[in-house]
Amino acid sequence: MTDATRKLVDLLDLEHLDVDLFRGKQPETIRQRVYGGQVAAQALIAAERTVDPEFHVHSLHSYFLLPGDYQVPIIYDVERIRDGRSFATRRVVARQHGRAIYYQTLNFQRPEEGFEHQDAMPTVKSPEEGFNLLEIIEQRGADAGLAQEWAAVDVRWLGNSRHGGLEPDEARPSRTQLWLRISGGLSDDPIEHLAMFTYASDISLLGSALAAHPTDPGKVQMASLDHTIWFHRPFRADEWWLYDQWSPSAGGGRGLCLGRVYAQDGTLVATVAQEGLIRPREDLDRPHG
Repeated sequence: MTDATRKLVDLLDLEHLDVDLFRGKQPETIRQRVYGGQVAAQALIAAERTVDPEFHVHSLHSYFLLPGDYQVPIIYDVERIRDGRSFATRRVVARQHGRAIYYQTLNFQRPEEGFEHQDAMPTVKSPEEGFNLLEIIEQRGADAGLAQEWAAVDVRWLGNSRHGGLEPDEARPSRTQLWLRISGGLSDDPIEHLAMFTYASDISLLGSALAAHPTDPGKVQMASLDHTIWFHRPFRADEWWLYDQWSPSAGGGRGLCLGRVYAQDGTLVATVAQEGLIRPREDLDRPHG
């Protein structure tokens, strides 16, 4: 396990304050707003700690309400909505300064047999043929704090609709593909892998909404509004997984983005959806939220 990965594992390990009440740590960073994947992963850990280990999370749905503040811890308050024989449901509210900044609802299921099918994995380049996304970020000096914060994630960018690298697809005009994995080996704890994946699932997804547009991302105000993950099958977050992203629609200052997640053997392990703000910088003086 690398030092950056060890720090991330520690970051996602919550402090238990009281029954269903937890406190999350903050990383050392120069960034101003808390990274959304961090809040989502910490909320997942909080909910997992209130559920019988026989139940496995199969979906989470979340809303980002206010920007998070790195200067103070985040408090996670878990509400037990349902405890059934097959399913359990939890709702988590993340708070800072006495206000809710994030909501997450999760559903858990006791494993059972059922019908099986999946979409086939697209034909793509190998991770070794991709570009190291964090090195590109550092070289461009776009966001050194972001590269530091994502140091535990190995990201290999394959291409997008605007800059090439992908086969043309008229049916999907705004696409991005990349390989990701957590650097270094993780433990065999499945919850650790789920949390690490959730942390990394926010990387680049909203950017796929701009892949069809000739604009500089630095000239666009971008912020996640909601984030949903469906977990289909178990997998390891420290092994390569393909993030096949596309944006079926953009309008009204928002972009909808979808992502299929495949293990390297072609198994579809998760599906992710996110809608976010993509507003040209000249509109920054307009209130939102």
